[in-house]
Amino acid sequence: MKHLIIIVTLLITSLVTAQTKYEQGMHKALELWKTNPIEASQLFERIAKAEPDNWLPPYYAAETLILDGFTKLKDAKALEAQLNQAQDFLNEASAISKDNPEIMVMQALLHTVYVASDGATYGMLLSGKVMALYAQAEKIAPNNPRVVLSKADWNIGGARYFGNDIQPFCKEAERALQLFTTFKPETEFHPNWGRERAQEIIKSCK
Repeated sequence: MKHLIIIVTLLITSLVTAQTKYEQGMHKALELWKTNPIEASQLFERIAKAEPDNWLPPYYAAETLILDGFTKLKDAKALEAQLNQAQDFLNEASAISKDNPEIMVMQALLHTVYVASDGATYGMLLSGKVMALYAQAEKIAPNNPRVVLSKADWNIGGARYFGNDIQPFCKEAERALQLFTTFKPETEFHPNWGRERAQEIIKSCK
């Protein structure tokens, strides 16, 4: 009995220690993201290798590269290499967590970077895929603020490009902002971004 208690204690201690290392690593990577997204992505990648059943580290490894891609739209070669790497991370996250609307939104954003970099080449090729991803994500999580916001953001961009009325999509951005007031992420590391972007979009609509 004494030996069993010791074994159980050691197991619990090791689990707590492992969780602490994960939390420390995620906090460090999120902080690093503010100044160096590429290094942050590399750190998320290392965390992902240590947490093979957790979709969040590869999700963040992809997100850092995708959002940074918007700053490299004119460097086609570097951008493609970066987005290819991000795609690998998203594939990894999707394999762990299937039919995940957060990952679908990030996949749509990856396609959006391509479209923003070269609309003539990628616009027709990827627009349908983006809309399909948002439709699928919306079906799974209709009240997820990032799903509603990202779909509205995409539609506003398209409406402006073709000279159409953006107001119906602005209302969706307003709905997304309302959803952010009640949305609670599952853990401190689950996606919780988008509120500021919603505010920016609503301001630009006016």
